[in-house]
Amino acid sequence: MAKLNRKFIDKHWLVFLVRGALAAAFGCFALFGGMGSIENAIATISVFLLLIGIIDAVGALYGSTKKHGWINSIIDALVDVIAAVCLLFFAKDSLAYGVIIISVYTIVSGVIDIFHGFLSTVDPTDRFIRIVAGVSGCVIGAVILNAGDFEITTFIRFFGTYMLIVGVTSLIYGSHNYSQEKEDKIARKEARKLAAKKRSRGSKK
Repeated sequence: MAKLNRKFIDKHWLVFLVRGALAAAFGCFALFGGMGSIENAIATISVFLLLIGIIDAVGALYGSTKKHGWINSIIDALVDVIAAVCLLFFAKDSLAYGVIIISVYTIVSGVIDIFHGFLSTVDPTDRFIRIVAGVSGCVIGAVILNAGDFEITTFIRFFGTYMLIVGVTSLIYGSHNYSQEKEDKIARKEARKLAAKKRSRGSKK
């Protein structure tokens, strides 16, 4: 196993669990909820992206207090919020603008995940998860961008599929980091006990 970055684990696994649960819930809703009109679809996606942006921003604020890992969360939050604002102002009545904004958001998010996986992640399992999510974003974003004459429901289902992938991978990522944190705490506790025993034996000599 790769060396654990304890500070990263301690701060971010809960953010990934919350983000993953929200993304998975939205993905299921987009796939099976039947958002049939462009107005409802754009409004729902915008609210969802704003919520995701808020979660990332909260994670960044907490990370900034520890001076570790907050830049990644800031980047994620900015991408989410910018996409939500663009949808609200430019895509309220236009499916074409909505498709372009969502596809660009999906591709950019995928690229960011890939960079996070290669540059910011220590554990190989975490790296694999981030790269899977990133590649999925790039592929699905390209499909949406070339959607052509897709109906609104098909367009939403593609984006819902991506969000479901993001949700599942984020939940796995968060759960994995949580289990690592527990293992790390147990290892620290055992190390303290062993050190205490050694000190106790040394004092008796």
